[in-house]
Amino acid sequence: MTKVVNDEYPKSNKPLSDAELKMQAIAQYTAGGGNTDNMDNTSDTKFPTEIIDLPSKGLLYAKDTTLSSGKIEMKYMTAKEEDILTTQSYIKQGVVLDKLFKALIVGNGEGKPVVYNDLLVGDKNAVMVAARVLGYGKDYEVTITTPSGEKQKETIDLTQFDDTKFDETLITPGVNSFEFQLPTSKRVVTFKILSHRDQNAIDAELKGLKKLKDGYGSKELTTRLIHSITSIDSEEDRSKIRNFVKNELLAIDSRALRTYIKNISPDIDLTIEIVDQETGEPFDMDLPIDVSFFWPQS
Repeated sequence: MTKVVNDEYPKSNKPLSDAELKMQAIAQYTAGGGNTDNMDNTSDTKFPTEIIDLPSKGLLYAKDTTLSSGKIEMKYMTAKEEDILTTQSYIKQGVVLDKLFKALIVGNGEGKPVVYNDLLVGDKNAVMVAARVLGYGKDYEVTITTPSGEKQKETIDLTQFDDTKFDETLITPGVNSFEFQLPTSKRVVTFKILSHRDQNAIDAELKGLKKLKDGYGSKELTTRLIHSITSIDSEEDRSKIRNFVKNELLAIDSRALRTYIKNISPDIDLTIEIVDQETGEPFDMDLPIDVSFFWPQS
């Protein structure tokens, strides 16, 4: 039977210290007999786990899929998972973190497996933060550049982040589809919130496009829109959608659509407030995620 250390993670008002987390992990592991035979990422694992609430609350997943529970159960990182982080072939392929997250995910919090590729990008961001906490603790040390131009070190508590707010009244439970009228052209588009599978397709397309030197620079913005949009004025033909985004979509409409998509996308808010030690003035910035996030100095 899976053991849950703290079913309120990471929302607990009094986050456990790293020492407390380690003591609970050791206590529960010992209670399970310390047997590592046939260990795998199933509900039979003896390692302690945490239940992670997904930012989407499961509302955008089909009701007959396990991710509709709105939760992910994850186990604590062990030396076995650290081996994943040092696997050079995974690093070169750019899949090392996905391999790690898959290894840490036990199920959907109800004892059922999940399809990793179905995870929405915002939900995957929550999994990423949880994986870091379960692996190396909640304290993340970073060096930032302040508005005054000075560099200063900060220790960020990774359990402090809340989910972004999104209007649930816009959602039909179990349906990942939204409608938006472009403000200038008045054309009506439907779109979906992107999943990990979609992101993989975008990355593969961008990789191929880099080989075509046509003088137009990055294609990331238009490529993401092509994969997000599901219809234009009820027209679902993919070639016509692609042509629309590349040749007909006005910049003012593109910006409005991208802003709308961002505002209604479930995610974890990684905004942090820092005080500039030189001026004493507070300022907001996005959490800087660098190599030390999953490869902290030993």
